[in-house]
Amino acid sequence: MRLRYAYERMLFHPEWYHLPLILLLLPLSLLYGTGMYLRRQCARRKAVGIPVISIGNLITGGSGKTPFTIAVASRYEKVAIISRGYGRESRGMVEVSRNGRIVAGVEESGDEPMLMAHSLPHASVIVSEKRSVAIEYAKACGAGLIVLDDGFNRVEIEKYEILLEPESVKNILPFPAGPYREFLFCRKAADIVAREGREFIRSVSYENLTDKMLLVTAISNPERLDPFLPPGVCGRVYFPDHAYFDEEELAGMMAQHGVESLLVTQKDAVKMVSFKLPLSKMKLKLEIDEEIFGKIDRYIKDFVYEK
Repeated sequence: MRLRYAYERMLFHPEWYHLPLILLLLPLSLLYGTGMYLRRQCARRKAVGIPVISIGNLITGGSGKTPFTIAVASRYEKVAIISRGYGRESRGMVEVSRNGRIVAGVEESGDEPMLMAHSLPHASVIVSEKRSVAIEYAKACGAGLIVLDDGFNRVEIEKYEILLEPESVKNILPFPAGPYREFLFCRKAADIVAREGREFIRSVSYENLTDKMLLVTAISNPERLDPFLPPGVCGRVYFPDHAYFDEEELAGMMAQHGVESLLVTQKDAVKMVSFKLPLSKMKLKLEIDEEIFGKIDRYIKDFVYEK
């Protein structure tokens, strides 16, 4: 876990002493980035018959995709969200919710799809490695709009691209020397590039805060939570992204740190619903530029008109 954390530090918060490893990995990064670029250039996009809105990013880890997806999907009817379901303990296509009714467990769905299912009482959520299979299933179930979670690199599907960017990234190299999935110039393929602090702003509210809390989270680049932490955080425990939690282990950590509750994100909380531990929650919401919603509305109207 320490090695993983150190590697994430190099990706998102590089220091001078990371330079030798970055240089060592640079040839692999250039090879990887070139391969991804050629894949994008050679891809033949397939139309699926209904509007598809893709919400993605170029960097690994979180950039607000889940709350952005929730905000977009909440505006429409007959919408189905399709996700890869990273970290789930299942394979193939799994229907997580249908029109708001949850029909799978978090181990089958993964944490982010389950959070979306809980947050959207009128939408459907499906996870699948093969997004095209899930799209056809959603259409058969009556979906009129697809929101593709983390879909920027799904180059085989015709869709409206929304690319989310953080306020700043110090390391702009492709994986494995940097956090980027493709070269930075591939952002030109997006219909909308939304940057945090410009087109969208994070706001955080809190629930059940106590005087002494232990931050426990399983998200990528967990230090991005630091600006939003409330008073009373007595310690931090970082798990790998999408990791599941053991109740007894967490209870022991609480006793060790002498805290009254665990401070968790909504993404973490969906994996603790059966736990009998006191939870304090950080609830993330995005304030999104209305111009973006206007562009999405126009895309959907134009799509329907052309059909």
